[in-house]
Amino acid sequence: MTRENYLNKLKNQTRFIQGDEAAAYGALYAGCNFFAGYPITPASEVAELMARELPKSGGYYIQMEDEIASMGALIGAAWSGGKSMTATSGPGFSLMQENIGYSCMTETPCVIVNVQRSGPSTGQATMGAQGDMLQARWGTHGDHEMIALSPSSVQESFDLMIEAFNLSEKYRSPVIFLLDGEVGHIREKVVFPDISELNIYPRNISKVKTDVFGGTRIPPMIEFGQGHKIHVTGSTHKSNGMRDVVSQEAHDTLIRRLNDKIESNRNEISKFELQFTDVLDYLVVSYGASARPSMGAVLNLREKGYKVGFLRLITIWPFPNSIVKELGKKVKKIFVPEMNLGQMSREIERFVSCDVHSISKIGGVPHTISEIINEIESRVNKI
Repeated sequence: MTRENYLNKLKNQTRFIQGDEAAAYGALYAGCNFFAGYPITPASEVAELMARELPKSGGYYIQMEDEIASMGALIGAAWSGGKSMTATSGPGFSLMQENIGYSCMTETPCVIVNVQRSGPSTGQATMGAQGDMLQARWGTHGDHEMIALSPSSVQESFDLMIEAFNLSEKYRSPVIFLLDGEVGHIREKVVFPDISELNIYPRNISKVKTDVFGGTRIPPMIEFGQGHKIHVTGSTHKSNGMRDVVSQEAHDTLIRRLNDKIESNRNEISKFELQFTDVLDYLVVSYGASARPSMGAVLNLREKGYKVGFLRLITIWPFPNSIVKELGKKVKKIFVPEMNLGQMSREIERFVSCDVHSISKIGGVPHTISEIINEIESRVNKI
């Protein structure tokens, strides 16, 4: 069965599914035709659905011996014409870091789903968390930029996965899809669209021999099997792909370009949601599963007379520093509910001069609305 025939059977259907499953279906709609992975809680449902459904749409599923091999297979498939993805959780994500760095250096488009759970190490394997936010940005070594997205609902897990693939192809970059165990396992309604209504970004493939690692900010790819010689290496290389591990100039030119292609498009990549930010004294910033009770707390506090607004981060990396700077100038305090010990609150502190207060909660249990309200009320005065 072709991908088009498969997706036409799904169009306009409404299903009650998990966030993990929605992400997998979103990948199918985005054109994913290769999945390599290794089972791990709470991400296994992504692999399970892809194992069942990907062959039906003309794609390939392979279970690897571990997450290191999974990431390697992902990269090889991408250079062979595949739109590829994998799915894992914290310990597996740690194992993938070297090859994630390789995909950054070789500008390999691919999507890595990380359904976060409590850590470090094995931690609470079945409990959700948001402890990998900084690892997604800085987990691999060296100077690099990263694109990472964080959905807050099951429908958004579907929709945002399509965006993840589009960004990966547009910027020739790995994209991290930061689900958490709560959104990954919750069940909600998802409406599947008509594929003809979607905007799928095509891979930029050069039909002639060209430099695929320079010449322009985002050069086109040449895939294996097209009849052209190409050298793909994680070592510092020139625009033609050949190694040059001695020259300071070669390294400077390459790494600055790799960073610039994302940094210069920060505002275009960044997505966020604003509520009640016209007149405000306080701001709540959250993302993923934590954004859900956070929004409930904001609505409740506004009913009580507090001038509080809400910023939901959708793009985590590159960090949307412009909107954070702008809102930081308007408020007395910023509150950041998150299921870690303050990872994103530290990033927010870099761009504002007002007080930033982390409302952290760990142990695999999400915040309640009342917990967030009580924490905020204990630190502000009613207007």
